[in-house]
Amino acid sequence: MLGKKKKTDNEEVKAFLGSGTEFEGKLIFTGSVRVDGLFRGEVFGGGTLISGEGSLLEGHIVVDSIIVSGEIRGQVEVRDKAEISSKGKIYGEIKAAKLVVHDGAVFEGNCSMQRSGQEEASRDEEEE
Repeated sequence: MLGKKKKTDNEEVKAFLGSGTEFEGKLIFTGSVRVDGLFRGEVFGGGTLISGEGSLLEGHIVVDSIIVSGEIRGQVEVRDKAEISSKGKIYGEIKAAKLVVHDGAVFEGNCSMQRSGQEEASRDEEEE
């Protein structure tokens, strides 16, 4: 399985924190990263963060997009799309341009939605 390339939205997963692993600190990435273990700290990404089933992420997350099938506790800022799967849980604050919450998902906290940079530029052009 480690030899196979995983893709999300046409992005290759560049880093993987497997089940049973723990990491504390700051993660900065481009592309896609998948976390199935425990992560505490800050995440800054120019791409997609995937929180796999059984994962726990605690801290501040700022990414282009996120797919949550595990649990996140903290502040999540997403420039484009945040998706909480049926097994996903978020406890905290979400700021996102788009939010998808599947049946069975848990979200406890606050949400503010803002347009992505591209949507804002398109709307400004239409108004002129």
